[in-house]
Amino acid sequence: MTSTPFAAQRGHLQRVVLANGATLLLGQNPTVDILAAHCFFRGGSRVERPEQAGLTNLMAAVLTKGTQQRDSQAIAAWVESLGAALSIDSAADYFEVSLRCVSADFPELLGLLSEILQAPTFPEAEVDREQALMLQSIRAQQERPFSLAFDQVRQALYGDHPYALPGVGRLETVGSLCREDLVAHHATYCRPDQMVMVVIGPESIQQMAAHIEAALSDWVAPPRAGLDPALSLSPLEHPKLLRLPQPTQQTTMMIGFQGSAAGSADYAALKLLCTYLGNGLSSRLFVELRERCGLAYEVSAFFATRREPAPFVTYMGTASENTAMALDRLQAEIQRLHAHPLSPAEVEMAQRKLLGQYALSKQTNAQVAQLAGWYEILGLGMEFDQRYLQMVRHLTPEYLLQAVQTYLVTPVIALVGPDQALEQVELVL
Repeated sequence: MTSTPFAAQRGHLQRVVLANGATLLLGQNPTVDILAAHCFFRGGSRVERPEQAGLTNLMAAVLTKGTQQRDSQAIAAWVESLGAALSIDSAADYFEVSLRCVSADFPELLGLLSEILQAPTFPEAEVDREQALMLQSIRAQQERPFSLAFDQVRQALYGDHPYALPGVGRLETVGSLCREDLVAHHATYCRPDQMVMVVIGPESIQQMAAHIEAALSDWVAPPRAGLDPALSLSPLEHPKLLRLPQPTQQTTMMIGFQGSAAGSADYAALKLLCTYLGNGLSSRLFVELRERCGLAYEVSAFFATRREPAPFVTYMGTASENTAMALDRLQAEIQRLHAHPLSPAEVEMAQRKLLGQYALSKQTNAQVAQLAGWYEILGLGMEFDQRYLQMVRHLTPEYLLQAVQTYLVTPVIALVGPDQALEQVELVL
């Protein structure tokens, strides 16, 4: 077991690397007796083949449903009896298993966590049950205009890149998955040398490291190549306007761009622009398009944190008779960013909002652990937490204008609504 020098430690976390290659980020918080542990694994839907879209999500869902020692009911009953919480999640760049418990129960629950990670059985009945639930969820999403619009934007922005695929998969791909696919995917990606485990609790870092090493030291993965495929993403050459007629009473519209990767120097700029445009009741889009113009039922913007270029999206829901006018105004707000750089006062206000919300997202052990593991598994390092804050603080109107002129240039516009309303719109950007 090796640890990083003190100078490399940030945010009260210490990086420890076990002999089997597992990376631990450990932090002590003696003010509360609740311990949070998050185990991140490289992979996610980013590594899936198109014909297996949804594989990571299904594998993660069944991962905690049985081991060689316990079935799903025994696992659930034991965790509940301790007042603990065990959960899973999957995303574009990773999947994770997380645990929250009273610190005294951590050594015992580590044994269960070790079973889940090393020896899941993926029972056929559990695979079938989770598969049916996933198919039901996909069908439900296909009835939501927001999901339909984002699916159109995502496919147009990313083409053959895995980011084009929905993390939950598609009906035809999820329906074709079998237990053997899950077993093979687990063997490939659920490995100690691909794991980042973040633990924050009241015990000393030395005690937590000793508990973890005792539970996971016998977990050794055989050599395997090709775990981190190189992916290419071609920039869009021309704007696209996509119409998807649906028998709805309103129109959902999205304008999407290829943004930056989280490791890019422009990441913080796009985060701030997203905050300025569409984050909350004081955002530019909300004030202009909903409050002043009365065009929007809902309006917002989002920009994901991804290992590779993430989508930068603005969206709005409007009455079908206002479709053409609302789209013109939404496009005009993007054009305004090109023509009129943000003022210093606008930049400062957006910085304060972004930094304040970021601080509020790190109030609990679980939130801090999740964020640190996320950054580490994306290849940014746990130090990125402080580096990101500095990048946001040093943004200027000139730098933000440069980001606008670099990224918010070639849009994909997706419209979901009544056919008659969609036929009246034109591409302006």
